[in-house]
Amino acid sequence: SLSPKLVSNVAIYVCAITVGSMSYCMADRKHRKAFLEARQSLEVKLNLEEQSQQQERLMLSILPKHVADEMLKDMKKDPSQKELQQFNTMYMYRHENVSILFADIVGFTQLSSSCSAQELVKLLNELFARFDKLAAKHHQLRIKILGDCYYCICGLPEFREDHAVCSIRMGLAMVEAISSVREQTRTAVDMRVGVHSGTVLGGVLGQKRWQYDVWSTDVTVANKMEAGGIPGRVHISQSTRDCLKGEFELEPGEGGSRCEYLREKGIVTYLVVVPKQPLRHGINGVKLSLTSSHGVSPPPVPSTERNGSLSLSPEDPEDPEAGRRNSLELGDEDGEAVNPSFPNPRRRLRLRDLAERVAGAAQNEQELNQLLNEALLERESIQALKGKSTFRLSMRFIDPDMETRYSVEKEKQSGAAFSCSCVVLFFTALVEAVIDPWLVTNYVTFVVGEVLLLVLTLCSLAAVFPRVFPKKLVAFSTWIDRTRWARNTWAMAAIAIVTAADIVDMLGCRRDRGPATNGTSGPPRGGGCAEQPKYYSYIALLALVATVMLVQVSHMVKLTLMVLITAATGAVNFSAWEPIFDQYDRRRGQHSSSVLVPSKYSMTAMIFVVMLSFYYFSRHVEKLARTLFLWKIDVHDQKERVSEMRRWNEALVANMLPEHVARHFLGSKKRDEELYSQTYEEIGVMFASLPNFADFYTEESINNGGIECLRFLNEIISDFDALLDEPQFRCITKIKTIGSTYMAASGVTPDAGANGFGAKKELSEKERWQHLADLADFALAMKVTLMNINYQSFNNFMLRIGTPGYPGMPRCHRRVSRAGMNKGAVLAGVIGARKPHYDIWGNTVNVASRMESTGVMGNIQVVEETHLILKEYGFRFVRRGAVYVKGKGELLTFFLKGREKPGSFLGAAAVPLPHQVLENS
Repeated sequence: SLSPKLVSNVAIYVCAITVGSMSYCMADRKHRKAFLEARQSLEVKLNLEEQSQQQERLMLSILPKHVADEMLKDMKKDPSQKELQQFNTMYMYRHENVSILFADIVGFTQLSSSCSAQELVKLLNELFARFDKLAAKHHQLRIKILGDCYYCICGLPEFREDHAVCSIRMGLAMVEAISSVREQTRTAVDMRVGVHSGTVLGGVLGQKRWQYDVWSTDVTVANKMEAGGIPGRVHISQSTRDCLKGEFELEPGEGGSRCEYLREKGIVTYLVVVPKQPLRHGINGVKLSLTSSHGVSPPPVPSTERNGSLSLSPEDPEDPEAGRRNSLELGDEDGEAVNPSFPNPRRRLRLRDLAERVAGAAQNEQELNQLLNEALLERESIQALKGKSTFRLSMRFIDPDMETRYSVEKEKQSGAAFSCSCVVLFFTALVEAVIDPWLVTNYVTFVVGEVLLLVLTLCSLAAVFPRVFPKKLVAFSTWIDRTRWARNTWAMAAIAIVTAADIVDMLGCRRDRGPATNGTSGPPRGGGCAEQPKYYSYIALLALVATVMLVQVSHMVKLTLMVLITAATGAVNFSAWEPIFDQYDRRRGQHSSSVLVPSKYSMTAMIFVVMLSFYYFSRHVEKLARTLFLWKIDVHDQKERVSEMRRWNEALVANMLPEHVARHFLGSKKRDEELYSQTYEEIGVMFASLPNFADFYTEESINNGGIECLRFLNEIISDFDALLDEPQFRCITKIKTIGSTYMAASGVTPDAGANGFGAKKELSEKERWQHLADLADFALAMKVTLMNINYQSFNNFMLRIGTPGYPGMPRCHRRVSRAGMNKGAVLAGVIGARKPHYDIWGNTVNVASRMESTGVMGNIQVVEETHLILKEYGFRFVRRGAVYVKGKGELLTFFLKGREKPGSFLGAAAVPLPHQVLENS
């Protein structure tokens, strides 16, 4: 009848549609998931790239690229390689034919006394930001900012033939720039500029708080050229004049009459004649604003005022570099800006940063979508699996590691794929029940097959829903997902169940065949299965569909299963079911005059053709899956590379700026004129120097042009830096090194600023100043470290007699140091947002510097206030008496000798020191 055929056709179509819909949903979900993963990975990659670029810009604004690259290369080395090094790594390079420019603000002391600390630092920040722009215009590399002194170099790292011309133009532009400050503040401030050409050794010393600097005799000459110059003029040496080609009009400088060093060395100097037309083109449009703390402009000062406290003053012959080491002399010690024209800078910066982030969010979204679209189009046009990525036939990755990563890739849709087998088996049983409702074998195979397939499906779903199933089942399911042979075995079992049910039902239909009712041999009595044998071939096609639906199974495994299904069905068609197909063809022939192809051939050929089509489809699906996997791995690897580079850059930036300062500058793009500052009320400051290192330094060829002398200084500073890694010195921050002077501060932490001062007041006196005691212990530990270095260097020298690199080492054991300490309030901040320079300023810093410069070698000198605090912590002192300090008058000072008892207030963390016997004053 027609009804069973219609119902069977509808069941087959519904099964195909159901499985096709499941296949579409699974593929669509997989593609969307891959798209979202790609988008998220690209978003993370873009964010990491932006952060990495910010870190790189910040890093390259502090260090030249060739130095930064060498540092990153060494940071990536295996730690075992670093342990084999005899000395600490030193990044030092020789650069010849460069011009060094020193510029100092004359009259800065009077300017600083007429405004608050915040106002003064804001003015310097704006002024030096302008100088940085001029330096970029005139091809200068800014080296450092020392208080109110600015010095830079031209011809480094890339050589320029016009280095002297560029430096002179830079100096003239700086003189012109300071004139606007003079007009706005109505003070007699001016610039004194000195330029000298020669050779420098450029690099960084130490292992912490890296800052690029240059050393050489020519640097000292350039320094003296500025000190012996005239305010408002550019003072150049004979070597610089020799590098010119008549570009400037010069006149005798007579620097020797103003600087003893120039006179002793016999250096001929010249002054550049300032053009009648001012160099307006050299001024950047940064408007400087400065008023006093009372809202009015400061009064003018006499024009006879020379340099501020930071100049290289010949009045201090004992330590001509002391002034350079000082930070700014601030007239207002409390550091508060009461001028309404100076609103809260932090609140203003936070609001501006917030506005920039909100405005940039939409732009970032558009940029991300555009890049994602480009990436998708690029991957659409690229045959990812062509070439050397995979084998042509099996499509397995040539790289075994890549194939292993792909094989263990977790697929959450494996349970859905097994459920398709359950659906196929259900509709298979339904079609057979409609065709031949009296076939008992069909019901038995359906029940047994469904139970087995449900077991396989639940085992696959356990890894997807671990909270629903027992832990052991989840572990077993996870093992199947991550083990290729187990996963293939599981898939084969599912297909074998579906195929076996069909074959058993066909053979069961064959066994129901019996003799005709008239007792003679006649057509088989097979009921519906014998009348409609084609439907069993259609059921075989559904088994092929179930095979194609398997996920995480190679197309070769699927091909094997489909070949077995085709072979098994064909074998039944040509053997057991041959009489059934012959009888079916005879009945068809009675109603048709055309020549018919036997059904057993046409049905088997149909299954074979569909098998080939499904094989091609399976190969396409696996190719797409492997392409998505490669895409995912590619984006992941790119993200990892960017993330790794970001980690290295972050480590390098953290070694140049304090962590909280680096976070501020990495948060958003900063303008040159933006000021970052923080006030600290109770801080300890220390300067420690090697006064006679200048005598030790020589540039003879046996010393490799001075590099070996600097290598010894690098060992000293590196050992000082290593002390900061000790737990008892965690509150101490290295600020910078200036030549052979080491500057450190205690209590300079983000939570110790003005905002946390009220809470700090609640602590006891000993708790509040514990960091100052730690700083004193650090100073004593530095003395012990230097003593050990001297002893070791002497032994090494004796054992390495004649080594070319260390001819001056016999003097190393005589290196002695002197140190100065002070406590009080400071202003910490960064000058120049695009080329940040972190420093601290205030009266506390200046007094500490003077304690060092007026001290005695081998001693630690402190003022009376510091002595009274440290005495409570068990430190021993010897009274020195009143000492004249420039700008402060006579101050009562003491020498710190050690502790009364080892470990006082420090417990077991105390540093063992040999200075435990009180010395006579």
